[in-house]
Order: sequence, then C-alpha cells, then structure tokens
Amino acid sequence: MDQDQNQSQTQMNRKPPEFKPGTVKKIVIGLAAAIIIIYLGSSSFYTVQEQERAAILTFGKYTGENSAGLHFKWPYPIQQVITVPAELTQRIHIGYRQNGDEVIPVDEEAMMITGDENIVSADAVVQWKISNIHDYLYNIDDPEQFLRNAASSSIRSVIGSEKLDYAITDGKTVIQDKVRERLLELQAKYNTGIQIIDIKFQDIEPPSGQVAEAFREVTNAREEKNTKINNAAKYENDRIPKARGEAQALIENAEGQKKSRILNAEGDVAKFNAIFGEYKNNPGVTQSRLVLETLEKILPNAQIFITNSNSDTVNYLPLNELLRNGSSNNSATPPAANAPQGGDAE
Repeated sequence: MDQDQNQSQTQMNRKPPEFKPGTVKKIVIGLAAAIIIIYLGSSSFYTVQEQERAAILTFGKYTGENSAGLHFKWPYPIQQVITVPAELTQRIHIGYRQNGDEVIPVDEEAMMITGDENIVSADAVVQWKISNIHDYLYNIDDPEQFLRNAASSSIRSVIGSEKLDYAITDGKTVIQDKVRERLLELQAKYNTGIQIIDIKFQDIEPPSGQVAEAFREVTNAREEKNTKINNAAKYENDRIPKARGEAQALIENAEGQKKSRILNAEGDVAKFNAIFGEYKNNPGVTQSRLVLETLEKILPNAQIFITNSNSDTVNYLPLNELLRNGSSNNSATPPAANAPQGGDAE
C-alpha cells in the first residue's frame, strides 16, 4: 500500500515536457499554413453541372461565365462564382399552383374582365429559360416574380380587349399568340435576360356555376355547328369533282358523237355526189340499180321479179315455177332469161 502511494506521489511531482519557444511557433505556423492551403484548395475549384452556367465575379464585378465542368478561380474575396440553371427550361403557372398531383387554384390571378365586361377565368403555363446571365442577375431583383407579373399583365391586357364569347370559343389560339407577343416585348424592354419559349392556356372559361354551364352549352352548340359545316364541306368537295367529271364525260361524248355524225354526213354527201355523177352519165341504169338496191335493203327476204311493161301484150308470169326455181336455186333475183324481154325494166 505504501509502495503504491509513493509511486502516485512521484508521478504527481513530475513536470510536463517543456517546448522551446521556436518549436511552438513552428507548430502554429504549420497549422495556419495547412488551414490556408485547405481553404485555398476548396475555394479555388468549382464544378458547374450540365444544366447550369456559372457567372464569375472579380472583386464583385461581372467578368465572364463558364459552362458545365470543373473550373479554377481565384479564392474569395478575389473571385466569386454564382451558378444559375441557364440550360434548363423552366415553367411558371398563372392562375393556379401545382403541388405534385394537387392543383391549387389562385383566383386573384385567374379572374379577369373581358372587353364586354364579363368575368372569365384564365389559367396558363409559361415556359422560359435564361438567355443572358448578366441581365438576369443584375437587371431584375426577383426574376420569377417579374415574369409572373408580366405574364399576368399581358393576359389581362389581351383578354380585356376581347369579348367573352370569342375568348372561350374560337379566339383562344389568337389570344395565346397575342399574349406571347406582348410578353416578349416586355422582356426585351426591360432586358431581363429571360427567353420566353412558349405560353399555353390550360382553360379560358366563365366562373363555375350556372354561367359556366350555359357557356358550355353554347360552346357545344358551336362545335356541333362547326362539325356539320365541315361535313357539308366534305360532301361538297366529294360531289363537285364527281359532277364535273361526269359533265366533262358527257361533253366529250357529245363531241365524239358530233364528230362521228359530221364524218358520216360528209361520207353520205360524198357517196351521193358519186352516185349523182354516175346518174348524170347514165340515168336509166343508175336509177334501176338504185331501185334494186333499195328493194334489197327494205325487203331482204323477198323474191323480186322484173317484167317489161312497155309492150301492148299481156305478159304471162309463171309465178309458181319461178318460185320453185328460186327456192331450188336459193337466189333472190331470177336470171334475165326467166323474164319476158322487151322495154325498160321496172
């Protein structure tokens, strides 16, 4: 027991090791240098993500920008870096807010007055991105709020000059284009550094209730009217070309018949002229031939007998024999020897 007490007392009487003043100074300087090196290393390199761009401030003044990747800069306060999502397409909602799948209406933004003093509710989505980092950082304090106010002002200005019936039916696309033009003018006027990609209306409709139901019926009736007009135009476009084709076919057929009849008439005239020329040369023979040809045409199966009627005697015609001979010979006209001679043939 006494031995343990002596050892404890001996340890208590020992003095802590003493460092020389130069050694302590070196340790402090080394620690300070290590801290400075760590700080410089951590503040001299920075990373820009794929959808970001970095604005470089040298002594608080904008001096340049960098795109995605690992970059070097002078440590603070010499240089400072501000990253913004310049490559990301962003969107803001006018007239409502979207929290996940939940849609929260904002009536103070959505409700507005039309040109004919009616109330309408308009919801829109504005797609935008940063086009100029310098203007975006220094020309406006709150870019998103500025864009929201500018979009709401543009929508109210355009809808305030249009009638309600036009705004909720056929004029939605036209109003959308006008709002986009005015929003672009505001961004260019104030040099916001914001690029408007698109603006789309989700709904332009009267407030809910009986008014909305009445206008919904009007809209349905107008759509039904447009559908019937389109169907009628489709029927017209289908029938008119067919009718024109049929008319053209009739005209061409008539032209063909006209040319055919003209050619036939010209052929008949030429034939008549030829016959008339022969008739002038030998009228008797030509007349007899024409009579016989005509009889053959109008009486194709008849038996024809030619007699001489110029004599004073009565001719005897053995018709039964002639008919039997004609049947046996299978001839339409009997030989000239079978008929009595004398005078012209008739």
